[in-house]
Amino acid sequence: MYHGVVVSEPLKRTPLHAAHVKAGARLVPFAGWEMPVQYAGILEEHRTVRRAVGLFDVSHMGEFEVAGPGALAALQHLTTNDVTALEVGQVQYSLLCTPNGGIVDDLTIYRLATDRFMLTVNASNIDTDWAWVTRHSAGGAEWTNISADTALLAVQGPHAEALMARLTDTPVAGIRYYSFGLGQVAGARALISRTGYTGEDGFELYAAARDAEGLWSALLEGGASLGIAPIGLGARDTLRLEMRYLLYGNDIDETTNPLEAGLGWVVKPSKGEFLGRDAIETVRAEGLSRRLVGFEMVARAVPRHGYRIQVDGRPVGVVTSGSYGPSVNRCIGLGYVKSAHAAVGSPIQIEVRGTPWAARVVKTPFHTSSVKRG
Repeated sequence: MYHGVVVSEPLKRTPLHAAHVKAGARLVPFAGWEMPVQYAGILEEHRTVRRAVGLFDVSHMGEFEVAGPGALAALQHLTTNDVTALEVGQVQYSLLCTPNGGIVDDLTIYRLATDRFMLTVNASNIDTDWAWVTRHSAGGAEWTNISADTALLAVQGPHAEALMARLTDTPVAGIRYYSFGLGQVAGARALISRTGYTGEDGFELYAAARDAEGLWSALLEGGASLGIAPIGLGARDTLRLEMRYLLYGNDIDETTNPLEAGLGWVVKPSKGEFLGRDAIETVRAEGLSRRLVGFEMVARAVPRHGYRIQVDGRPVGVVTSGSYGPSVNRCIGLGYVKSAHAAVGSPIQIEVRGTPWAARVVKTPFHTSSVKRG
C-alpha cells in the first residue's frame, strides 16, 4: 500500500506469452500469472485432447531441485510417500503436510540420480513451498529453485506418442507411465516424462525457458497432421475433473486431511517419521467425519466451487469442483460430505443460486483413463 493506494503485483508471464497472444488466446489471471484459459473454445479443446492431441503451456508450475547426501532423508521427512521406492528415472506423486496433517501442497518427485531429485509444485504455492521445504529440511541437502529458468509443456492425447516419436530420437514408446527419459526434442534438451493431468496418454516436457518458443512451434508444426491444437486452462480443468484429479486450493488445502480427500494411497506410515504422520494416523484410527465424493446432477444444472450440498434441506457439505463434463455428457462435481452420505448411490442436493437440485454420489473417476501404463 502506498499513500492509501493498494499496489497489486503485476501478473507474471510464461516464456510463451507472446505465442498465446498471437494464437488469439483469451488470457486471464490465474495463481498470479496471466494464462490462456481458451483458444478455440473449452468444449472443442477438451474433445481435441480426448480424440487427438493437445498442447498445454504449464510453465507457471514450480520446480525445485534438491541434491546431496541428505537429499533422500530430507524428502522422506517432508513428504508422505516413500521416496526410497523411487528408482532413478521414475516419478512419484506425493504430498507436503503440516504437523497437524493439513496439505501444504501436492507435488510430483523425479529421481534424477541417487542423491538428486526434482520436485514439481503448484504455481499458486511456489513461494510457500519453497519456504516450507527449506525451513524443514535437515543438513546435507542443497536446494535450488529452478522455476524461473524452466519451461513445462504438456503433450496429451491418443496421438501424443506418435507426435513425440517424430521430434525426438529418444525411444518414447519405452518410457513407462510415471517414468521419464532425457533427450533432445526438436533440438531442445528436455526431460521427457510420461505423466499428465488429463487421463489421456501423453508427456510433460521440461526444458530451458529460452527454448520454450521453439519447442512450442515445433510441436504444433509436427502435430498438424495429427490434429494438434493449443489447449487452455479451461479444458485442462474439465479434463482433470472427469478423472477426479484434485486441484489444490479447491479440493485440497491446509484444512484437508489426506485420508478424507481419498489420498491415503500416497501416505506411507510404515516408512517411519514424516511431517503430519501422527496426525494423519490419529484420524485413521478415529475414523473420518467427512469424505470427498464424486457426484452427478440428475438434471442439467451446473455445480460450482463453493455451492452448498444438502440432504432433506440440511447442509451436509460443500462443492469443491464442478462443471459440465464433455466426455461423459453430464454435469459432475466433487465435494466434501458427512461420511453418512458418502456411499455411492446416496441422494444429495446441490444448492444452485438458491435452488436445490437433485444429484447422487457416484463412483469415480467419471471417465475411463486411456493412459498407457505398460
